Amino acid sequence: MTGLFLLILLVVLIVLALLSLRVAQEYQRALVFRLGRAVGLRGPGVFFLLPLLERAVFVDLRVTTRQLETQETVTRDGVVVKVNAVLWCRVENPERSVLTVVDWREAVQQAAETTLRDTIGQSELDGLLKDRVRTNLMLKTALVAAVSPWGVEITAVELKDLDIPESMQRALAREAEAVREKRARVIKAEGEYEASARLNDAAMIIARNPVALELRRLQTLSEIGAEHNSTIIISTPNDAAVVTAAAVSRAMGPP
Repeated sequence: MTGLFLLILLVVLIVLALLSLRVAQEYQRALVFRLGRAVGLRGPGVFFLLPLLERAVFVDLRVTTRQLETQETVTRDGVVVKVNAVLWCRVENPERSVLTVVDWREAVQQAAETTLRDTIGQSELDGLLKDRVRTNLMLKTALVAAVSPWGVEITAVELKDLDIPESMQRALAREAEAVREKRARVIKAEGEYEASARLNDAAMIIARNPVALELRRLQTLSEIGAEHNSTIIISTPNDAAVVTAAAVSRAMGPP
């Protein structure tokens, strides 16, 4: 009888030992509650719980990705836009993530969507289109302040899609076209100004050098002769009254 009792007791102890055995993975931590009170974190690895007195809540420490639902809101300059974003976050303090919020994933999701609407409402459309880095930084800063009490760390948050009305898209296209046309005109004007400045410098140099002036005169005659002109009137370099007339026949035929 005594042997049977000891055997039963041994079996009970083995079962209780197995029931109290827990294993936390490398990426997990376990918050242990003893009679309803948190007594500390366990893991990673093997740990034991007091049977019937303690229980463990496991928390995953890996980075999780959250796809934020599309939010329709109005920018500061009155444009209706639809935006969505992607959020990367992880548990930084396992104890606070269990004790301060029922479901930290759902809480972060709702806080991120609310913060996204607020951030878009404080930004202008040009800023959203041209400076997304600044918008992402504003969104992350506001979201970090909201979720820090829950023991959650925001790794990154990025705007993914930004949809604007078709009328606004056409307006932006016209604006971009006007900007490009303005740039082209400015570049053309700068080129003409630079060319006129170079031409003025060349004229000053030629005016001070009679030989260069005569060479330029001959070059001009050569250029004229390249056209379909039939007659070239040449004045002498000293601008005398005598004018030499020369008829130049083109190889192409009579004028």
